[in-house]
Amino acid sequence: MDHIDAYWRAANYLSVGQIYLLDNPLLSEPLRPEHIKPRLLGHWGTTPGLNFCFAHLNRVIRERDQDMIYIAGPGHGGPAAVAHAWLEGTYSERYPDVSQDVEGMRRLFRQFSFPGGIPSHVAPETPGSIHEGGELGYSLAHAYGAAFDNPDLVVACVIGDGEAETGPLAASWHSNKFTDRDRDGIVLPILHLNGYKIANPTVLARIPETELLKLMEGYGYSPHVVGPDHQEMARTLDTVFDRMAAYKQGRADRLPMIVLRTPKGWTGPREVDGKQVEGTWRAHQVPLPNVRENAAHLAMLEQWMRSYRPEELFDSGGAPVREVLETVPRGNRRMSANPHANGGELLEPLRLPDFRRLAVEVKAPAGQSSEPTRVLGGFLRDVIIANPRTFRLMGPDETASNRLSAVFEATDRAWNAEVLPTDEHLAPGGRVMEVLSEHLCQGWLEGYLLTGRHGLFNCYEAFIHIVDAMFNQHAKWLESSQKISWRRPVASLNYLLSSHVWRQDHNGFSHQDPGFLDVVINKKASVVRVYLPPDANTLLSVADHCLRSRDYVNVIVAGKQPVLDLFTMEEAIAHNTRGLGILPWASTDEGVAPDVVLACAGDVPTQETLAAAAILREHLPELRVRVVNVVDLMRLQPPTEHPHGMSDAEFDALFTADKPVVFDFHGYPSLIHQLTYRRNGHDNIHVRGYKEEGTTTTPFDMAMMNDIDRFHLVMDVIDRVPGLGTTAAHLRQRMSDERLRARAHTRETGEDTPEIRSWTWPGASSY
Repeated sequence: MDHIDAYWRAANYLSVGQIYLLDNPLLSEPLRPEHIKPRLLGHWGTTPGLNFCFAHLNRVIRERDQDMIYIAGPGHGGPAAVAHAWLEGTYSERYPDVSQDVEGMRRLFRQFSFPGGIPSHVAPETPGSIHEGGELGYSLAHAYGAAFDNPDLVVACVIGDGEAETGPLAASWHSNKFTDRDRDGIVLPILHLNGYKIANPTVLARIPETELLKLMEGYGYSPHVVGPDHQEMARTLDTVFDRMAAYKQGRADRLPMIVLRTPKGWTGPREVDGKQVEGTWRAHQVPLPNVRENAAHLAMLEQWMRSYRPEELFDSGGAPVREVLETVPRGNRRMSANPHANGGELLEPLRLPDFRRLAVEVKAPAGQSSEPTRVLGGFLRDVIIANPRTFRLMGPDETASNRLSAVFEATDRAWNAEVLPTDEHLAPGGRVMEVLSEHLCQGWLEGYLLTGRHGLFNCYEAFIHIVDAMFNQHAKWLESSQKISWRRPVASLNYLLSSHVWRQDHNGFSHQDPGFLDVVINKKASVVRVYLPPDANTLLSVADHCLRSRDYVNVIVAGKQPVLDLFTMEEAIAHNTRGLGILPWASTDEGVAPDVVLACAGDVPTQETLAAAAILREHLPELRVRVVNVVDLMRLQPPTEHPHGMSDAEFDALFTADKPVVFDFHGYPSLIHQLTYRRNGHDNIHVRGYKEEGTTTTPFDMAMMNDIDRFHLVMDVIDRVPGLGTTAAHLRQRMSDERLRARAHTRETGEDTPEIRSWTWPGASSY
């Protein structure tokens, strides 16, 4: 235990130094105010408990040659993870200027929460981390995601008792119902009860222990309670890892978890200015806040740091002594150097089938319909067959609803709980992960991707908002990782948003929200991509592209209901490669300047735009109309704003600089204005999109409620093209009457008119 205690004391010393010191790292002279940082930032309260876990887990790894990574749920305990990586030597390998000597220690201290330095959380800059913990609630989901398809891996997940109060974490305990004994690794949850959050006690620390243990048993775990004692922790870990081995051998049914009770701010100042600190909420952040100005606090800090006996832990040159390093694993067995925590090192490209084999035959554009996501389901089925250990499909009980059912021809849903005769496609080895929690789907997939695998998250469009903040955190992680040379690229996080706003007419207003696109667009251009393929063939091509990509968040919006087939596969590939383009067969401006541009993005807006173009072609044949479809939304930005952006010359060539543009958009109209506000013709761009008008109604009535319908688009053209206001007044009135007729039909029959339901491009003459 002496070696473990020495490592723990050394990690605690380094952690305190990171929060407080600019200089004098070994206390080779008495502390003076100039040795102290001017701004004291960081979180001490959880840090000694994390260091306690790291010290003991290292011993287990070394003795058992165990492949293990950690997840630090209390990610604000960043000093612990940084100290751990430095003691293991990984930090100096990644950052040679932060060497294992007194100068390296000084730099280690100075950089923490300091301008030009590193964040206070367990960030991408920290070797061994895959979970920042900036927003609490996702540690256990990330841990299970990392364990899926890693049969020899143990993921030690330290869960803060404050974090345990969040909804996502409470649901995450159920992740053990989705693991497979042979195929997956093991997650060891360590519930760290130190009693307090920032200013309040924590619920699980204050309920009776018998109640807490029953709760954990009810979740399906075998709990082990440990106090702040080295001997007790060592014995418990030996018992726990023996039980995990028995589980792998089929000799145990329940996996263990640990309840670790330690004081908040353990080993720190017990009392400051007459108030108890250790064991209270006052230890959460900086226990001694006025060290530079308060001589008594400065003396207390020096006493606190010397209590770890640094002279026993580091030699005169600042290197950790042999006793400290006795239990440190070697090479990749170090948790801070484990390749699973830098998943790009293990990433292998997906074996992707030729998506062109699944192409929908298109004899004439807009002459027939297909269900895009049903077609995509066949592609994903083949991806699963070709990649039985490295690809998973996540979704909140919506895989079949989103028309991806073809995947069940190749796999089942992961499930190891009770199965009834009426159940379908449930098996421990299933590749489809379904649980009615968007948080869990997102967390599992993030953990899976960050440890070197691939996947896709399919979700109803309106409810992807549930993971807005998780998306934010992951996007920020990717952005930071791209700037870190030793972080290897990982597979992109791919969203498929279906059951979207324009075809949620049956579920109504609560299910109608395309606003996730607005959230995504605000992230750094180096990370985010948004695609709105208008038909089945463009969706296949986009999906193939996204699954091949690295270090992005790709958002694909595609409907599950029948939409018109517009492109042959060759045309779809070319259209997607451009990201947008003119539909020549729907346009009447070839060889001349257009009078108006009809632009569209999204499957339903594209269909309505084509119908409007057909009406204009029939009734205003002299009008020169250009139809432009946008697949890659980022193409609308200038290249200075996004790598996919178009130059002004390209933009003007497509949209013109002086002609009216009527843009029918899948989402909120303001987003198109946000993307194009710098363009020459921005004042001419008139956008129709979702404007928070919705209910349970028919698809076309839903379109009319938001003015994205074909009749309103024709009216917009008449209103915006100079000279048409008077010459096309009769047509405008007819369009208004058609809207009234269509609405009356829905109110009488409960469905849209037959000519709208069955409209195809050649059928435009019926108007």
